[in-house]
Amino acid sequence: MKYTRSFCFGALMLVAVQLPLVAQSASLLHPSNMAVATSTADSDQADSVLTIKKRVDEVNVLFIATDRHGKFVRNLNQNDFTILDDHQPPQAIVDFRRETDLPLELGLLVDISGSVRSRFDFEQQAAVDFLQHTLRPGFDKAFVVGFNGHSQLMQDFTDNVELLSVGVYRLRSGGGTALYDAIYRACHDKLIKGQSDHPARRAIVVVSDGEDNQSEVTRAQAIEMAQRAEVIIYAISTDDSGLILRGDKALEQLADATGGRAFFPYKMKDIKNSFNSIEDELRSQYIVSYRPANFDADGRYRSIQITALKKDLQVRARKGYYAPRQ
Repeated sequence: MKYTRSFCFGALMLVAVQLPLVAQSASLLHPSNMAVATSTADSDQADSVLTIKKRVDEVNVLFIATDRHGKFVRNLNQNDFTILDDHQPPQAIVDFRRETDLPLELGLLVDISGSVRSRFDFEQQAAVDFLQHTLRPGFDKAFVVGFNGHSQLMQDFTDNVELLSVGVYRLRSGGGTALYDAIYRACHDKLIKGQSDHPARRAIVVVSDGEDNQSEVTRAQAIEMAQRAEVIIYAISTDDSGLILRGDKALEQLADATGGRAFFPYKMKDIKNSFNSIEDELRSQYIVSYRPANFDADGRYRSIQITALKKDLQVRARKGYYAPRQ
């Protein structure tokens, strides 16, 4: 699968400290960007410069908390939660705060296969309204992809809502469905390769019936890539049958594994409500940064479990991450 145009894992950093300089570290870093800094001193300075290599492990997790009615709870603190990383309490909590102002890096993936034709025009308008209300010019950015058997980049990353809207309205339906390929490539080519050098909330909104019939990658591979990219997946089903079909279950699994949510708007007016709920959720998150206990840079998957201590509160977060390899 190819785009018609060429289109984080907060875990491990290797840094070098040259005394008496002060070490600095970034909190979000993808494994492919890891490097060991080395002294640039020439041979006649080698004896006077001491280089110390130090490893700093830090995991960053965005999550939300809701009450038993599904309403967001925004006034909690670190002591209201327990955290397990790979079934163990973290070595240390570095930071905990409510996060509403991180820049948003958003991908809008719209299914344009023949099976979603019935409500396509309304979905386009709802998507445009969502972008207009969610993106803050000069701060957030988004891209638009249409997919059937192949994926087509309709608009690359921009904070210009007008350009994004044009990209949405240029979408035309027809063909098969390669949903997992579209998610995999969007996460890999846009949200990992195009990763900014500052912390951000990375999310993908998928508008689809979830019925994949042409992908080269599996659902598990698409989920793994989303987890590596630290992407939250929100899914809006285009199925209007009123039944829970196989595609709906696939959308639920994609969202659940990444800390997102799947919506099933059986009526057209509910599609807009689904987009509104996603916008509200993106502004209602907490972020916790911690150093895991017994961490090894071995590439292994490590589970994350965040639990609210207060009664009737539910937490939704990504299920885990992949440690980088040294």
